[in-house]
Amino acid sequence: MSVAKKNKFLSLCKQAEACSKCLRLADKRAVLSFLNGSLSPLVFFIAEAPGRKGADRTRRPFYGDKSGDNFQRLIDSIGLRREDIFITNAVLCSPRSESGANRKPLKSEIKNCSEFLKKQIELINPEIIATLGSTALGALKYLEAHNFTLKNDVGKILDWNGRKLIPLYHPSPQVVVSTRSMEKQLEDFQILKRAVEMILKRSV
Repeated sequence: MSVAKKNKFLSLCKQAEACSKCLRLADKRAVLSFLNGSLSPLVFFIAEAPGRKGADRTRRPFYGDKSGDNFQRLIDSIGLRREDIFITNAVLCSPRSESGANRKPLKSEIKNCSEFLKKQIELINPEIIATLGSTALGALKYLEAHNFTLKNDVGKILDWNGRKLIPLYHPSPQVVVSTRSMEKQLEDFQILKRAVEMILKRSV
């Protein structure tokens, strides 16, 4: 990792920490630091937002809750280590309902945070982006228009903005129970493995 890249990332982390664009998230802290992963990753993952019991508490995406456990199982299944990847979110702060529970980010919050997502992608410059859930896939539209949907394009290797894009389902317990079983998600991740192998072969 070059010193210049490291310094630019640190600057971006400070900008995110100081951001107060979203009124309903003003009391939250952006989850963006070197705990998000490698700045030269094999895969750049984008999820929805930090979870109350997960990243908002641990400061490390997909760590500390059941979604994190499921995500770990998925990357383990294709031989990816945390140090091989970078994980960020469509919204960097943890959205909560009035009761304090996790809630879906508002469109305005996703739009407000899209500049940070754009800067992360430009700085890290990944060859493979994997979105986890429909919110993450939709967030990319603020950067470069696309017509992909999770239902139609899950597990496909797509071209987006000069990169390979693989839409995947979110590994939350709710999604696993109601929409995409862990068995199906493990199959989806085999497509991601194939994309990684293609990149690695090309670089040899």
